[in-house]
Amino acid sequence: MTLLASETTVASASDPAAGEPAAFDGVAAHYDADFSHTALGQLLRARLWSVLERHLPSDGALLELGCGTGEDAVHLASRGAAVLATDQSANMVAITAAKAAAAGLAMRTAALDLAAPALAGDEVFAGAWSSFGPLNCVADRRPLWRFLRSRVRPGGTVVLVVMAPLTPWDWLWFGMHGQPRTATRRLRAGRIANAGGGETVAVWYPSWRTLRREAGAAFDVQRVEGIGAVLPISEAGHLVARFPRFFGLAARIEGQIAGLPPWSLLCDHYALVLRRTPLGPA
Repeated sequence: MTLLASETTVASASDPAAGEPAAFDGVAAHYDADFSHTALGQLLRARLWSVLERHLPSDGALLELGCGTGEDAVHLASRGAAVLATDQSANMVAITAAKAAAAGLAMRTAALDLAAPALAGDEVFAGAWSSFGPLNCVADRRPLWRFLRSRVRPGGTVVLVVMAPLTPWDWLWFGMHGQPRTATRRLRAGRIANAGGGETVAVWYPSWRTLRREAGAAFDVQRVEGIGAVLPISEAGHLVARFPRFFGLAARIEGQIAGLPPWSLLCDHYALVLRRTPLGPA
C-alpha cells in the first residue's frame, strides 16, 4: 500500500486493541480513486500482476499479507486461486470482501496484524504475497518470518513487494522542488510518514539483502525485480496522466529491464521472490 510523501513530527499511530481505528482505515474509502484507478496506479499494478502471475500458482491456496482494497486478491482469485486476503485495517478488509462478492468469488478475508501475525487453524498455503509496502510498516519482522515459515509449504513461493531504500525518482523529484529532507526520506529508519486521511505511520525501508538475511535457511531467493524503476513515484503520478503514451512505453521498457541491476535496486518498490525450502524449523 503506497504511502503519501510528506513527513510529520507527531505520530498518531492507532491501536486496534484499544478500540481505535487501524492505520489506513481512514483512507480505505478513497484509496482506489487516489491510487489504484489512476493512470500511474494502473501501470504499476500491471507490472505487479506480471510478477505475481509468473511466480505464484494459478490455483491452490494463496495468502495475501496486507490486502488493501483487494485489487490483487480479486485478480488472483479470478484466475482460480483460493485466496485468503488479510489486512490490519477493518475498512480495507470490508472493501475487499465487497469486491469479491460483487465478482461472484468465494474468496475469504480475515484481520491480520503483520507485527504479530496469527490465524485460526493450521492451514498451510502454496504461496503468499504482500504488495506495495505493508512490510515497510513493520519494525520487527521476526514474528512475521516465523509465521511464514509455519504457513507456507516447502516448495511454496513468497513474493514481497517492498518500498525500496534507494529511489532516484525521490532524489530527482524532491530535489527539483527544493525538498532535500523529503528527497532523502528513505534513509531514515522509522520515520513518521503521512498515510493520508490525517493518519500517520512509522516506516522502514529494508533492502532485499536485509530481508534475505532475516528469512534464513527457510527461504531461497529466486529473483529480485524493480517495480517503479522507470515509472515515477506517486507524487509525480500526474505526469503519467498527462503523457500516457510516453509512460506506456516506459512501462514496457521497465518490464524488460527491471530484473537487471541497477534497475532491480534503484526503484520505488522491489519484488523479492522467495521459495520455501525444506530447511529451517517450521
